Amino acid sequence: MNKTVFFSVGEPSGDQHTARLISALHTQATAAGTLGVSADSIKLRGFGGPAMKAAGCKLDLDLTQHAVVGLLEVLPKIREFFRFADQAEAIFEQGGIDAVLLVDFPGFNWHVARRARKHGIPVYYYCPPQLWAWGGWRVRKMKRLIDHVLAVLPIEEEYFSRHGIPTTYVGHPFFDAVAQTQLDPRVMSKLVSTPEAPLVAVLPGSRGHEVRRNWPLMLAAIRRLNQKHPHAKFAIACYRDSQCQWCRHQLSESDASLPIEFYVGRTSEIIQAARCSMMVSGSVSLEMMARRTPAAVIYRVGRFLYAFGKCVIGVDSMTLPNLMHHEKVFPEMVSVGDPSAAIEFLADSVDAMIADEFYYQKKLRLLDELCERYAQPGATQRAAQWLCSRLGIARESMPARRAA
Repeated sequence: MNKTVFFSVGEPSGDQHTARLISALHTQATAAGTLGVSADSIKLRGFGGPAMKAAGCKLDLDLTQHAVVGLLEVLPKIREFFRFADQAEAIFEQGGIDAVLLVDFPGFNWHVARRARKHGIPVYYYCPPQLWAWGGWRVRKMKRLIDHVLAVLPIEEEYFSRHGIPTTYVGHPFFDAVAQTQLDPRVMSKLVSTPEAPLVAVLPGSRGHEVRRNWPLMLAAIRRLNQKHPHAKFAIACYRDSQCQWCRHQLSESDASLPIEFYVGRTSEIIQAARCSMMVSGSVSLEMMARRTPAAVIYRVGRFLYAFGKCVIGVDSMTLPNLMHHEKVFPEMVSVGDPSAAIEFLADSVDAMIADEFYYQKKLRLLDELCERYAQPGATQRAAQWLCSRLGIARESMPARRAA
């Protein structure tokens, strides 16, 4: 009997993780064919992005085009998101959905979960919201709406299990992405970093509003760094062509001499080649960690969101590697109001990673410790095996990975 999984994925990074999961599910189903189960026994559809579609998922909606963060960005789109949730419910009403798999994007995915449960469909959460970090009151909603959590961080397994939510720790799919990504040798040959001409990676974010808020600060920091390190080069990693064009248009005539190169879809090559980086806070910090590239982390927010965050956030860092280590591996700063302090922070942090070899080597040692403990691939396969087992198209689940 065929099984159908409905995905709801709203983040660009979640689109990439889920695309790899879809490929692993197809592989698992094919392998299950040797056990008397049809190789096409699993069908995949739902809300996601272009990577999921390319991996073989029937895309009912490109939700990644609507990724937003913060109340002020959500409010103008709230009616649209309710319409998307109703679209999901219309699919559930037709029948034939055996499981719903949510990936991150909690504000919207709660509504999808509620509608799925209304129709008796089991709901699983892969890459769950970081309730242990902020908004812990939502754990009651998680317990009510979610049947099982596939945790990607050790702290998540402990947290959700403590609150009575069935949880399996599978590991973080970002480490699979690092292990599986084939770096383009032609691009790598251009992205050369030497002590005489260090390469600095610049990641202005994957969402449009992130780029618009943070790139001007990064560009100002690049101008300062160029005065102090005229031989340093800067590789800008853009997620979309439109974002790349916007960043280019922010350059003034006086910036023509800056050693800047723009790239689209070459984030991994840039991270791998760079001596260090300045980046917008996000899960890509785990790739920085796995590729041993020290970074200065920035995130610019409005005053309202900043004040709200101070009330609800329960951790002292916004960067995942920092939360996984007792020392602050990546210097970080939340920017609100006057951007001068953030520009100075970025310039000074990158300057230290270029000029202070003792400081730089200490950062590499901290990254080595984190990689040895956490950065092991296999999360995607474990998640796929668990899901196939739950759907009855595999004999048993692979054991969950345990942190050292």
